[in-house]
Amino acid sequence: QLQPVESGGGLVQPVGPLRRSCVAAGNIFGTNARAWYREAPGNQRELVAAITFVGDTDYADSVKGRFTIARDNAKNTVYLQMNSLEPEDTAVYYCNAGLHRSGTYYSLNYWGQGTQVTVSS
Repeated sequence: QLQPVESGGGLVQPVGPLRRSCVAAGNIFGTNARAWYREAPGNQRELVAAITFVGDTDYADSVKGRFTIARDNAKNTVYLQMNSLEPEDTAVYYCNAGLHRSGTYYSLNYWGQGTQVTVSS
C-alpha cells in the first residue's frame, strides 16, 4: 500500500523496551528509505531515525544509543526499537517513506496515521 500502517501503541514506564512497526509497500516510486518521525505537544515534527533499503541508518542526537531502526524488506516492514525511554520521548510517532541521499533524509508524502507513545515519570 502507498500509505504506511503502524502498529504497537501503548503506555509504558521509563526504560522500556517498546517496539513500533510500520508496513508499507516496498516499491513506492521515488523512495529508497523509510523513517520514523515524532511530534510532541507544542513541537514541530522531527526526524527520529531513517534507514535505507541497503541498511544504512541515521539517528537524531536525542535518541542515539537508545533507539534502533531496522527493516525486513521481505515483509515490507520497518521497526523502531525504543529502549531507555524517557518522558521526553512522549509523542505521536509517524512512519514515512522518502529519499535518503548525500547524508540527508527527505520525507515524501507517504505518512502513517501516527501512533501514540506515552512515557510516564
